[in-house]
Amino acid sequence: MNILTGLINGMIAGATPILLAALGGTLTFYAGIFNIAMEGMMLVGAFCGVLGSYYFQSWPMGILCAVLGALVMAVIFIIFSVILKTDEFVTGIALNLFALGATTYMLRQIFEVKGAFAGPGIVSIPQINIPGIEKIPVLGEIISGQNLIVYLALLSTILIAYLVFKTPFGLRLRAAGYNAACLDTSGVKTSNIRIWSLILCGVLCGLAGAYLSLGYVTLFSENMSAGRGWISLAAVILVNGNPWGIAIISLIFGFSDGLGLLLQQVLPSQFTSMLPYVATLIALYFYSVQERKKKA
Repeated sequence: MNILTGLINGMIAGATPILLAALGGTLTFYAGIFNIAMEGMMLVGAFCGVLGSYYFQSWPMGILCAVLGALVMAVIFIIFSVILKTDEFVTGIALNLFALGATTYMLRQIFEVKGAFAGPGIVSIPQINIPGIEKIPVLGEIISGQNLIVYLALLSTILIAYLVFKTPFGLRLRAAGYNAACLDTSGVKTSNIRIWSLILCGVLCGLAGAYLSLGYVTLFSENMSAGRGWISLAAVILVNGNPWGIAIISLIFGFSDGLGLLLQQVLPSQFTSMLPYVATLIALYFYSVQERKKKA
């Protein structure tokens, strides 16, 4: 039973950053933006989270700094993609490369280390024990005692689903992606909707980055996001931006991540680390097959 609960908790931990970033990607997806810069936003968020937590000796400041760092990346994307109307794919690639180089450089300049920085000065985001539930066998070990960001991810899923499908902003958001010309003629600027979608995406990617460096582990390492932003993009594409579908897909990817950690006891870590990415490729393959069948 300990193995089962460990696997489920590993699945939840692995799914959380993917889910948060993918929820942000949902907003840009409906707004008609092909946002591949989530990887860079998440990576900068992870670095700034450690920076804020270490210097302010406070995990709330770590979360705030992570969100602000990701928002800076979102603002750069807005300037180039929305205002200057550069190619979204090229802009996203450039931001991802910039994030990797900038965080690596700042890690070595500020903390004077190579590879990874970990220390007692980094205050991690706490786990939340739910009174009453934590004493329930098995179920209590899964529902209670999770990191604060895990519960925020669940709340974010509900809020994003409501925002997209039940509010006037959500209607305008979907109109920006489906028929931008019609939205503009109604008096609502498509560019403003897209700007807000990218800002909200930056907030969610910042939370994902904060979880990576202050919740999942308590350190920052070079290229810490490790392709999770790309997996988040794949999750959005697979379910056409449906928040509940994204939650399920994220759990599947999280399961493969948790299974990889469990299998490290019997297999080399290089092989087990491949599992989430193999799962992504398999999922995208079946998605492409279904799309070809629909077109046929």
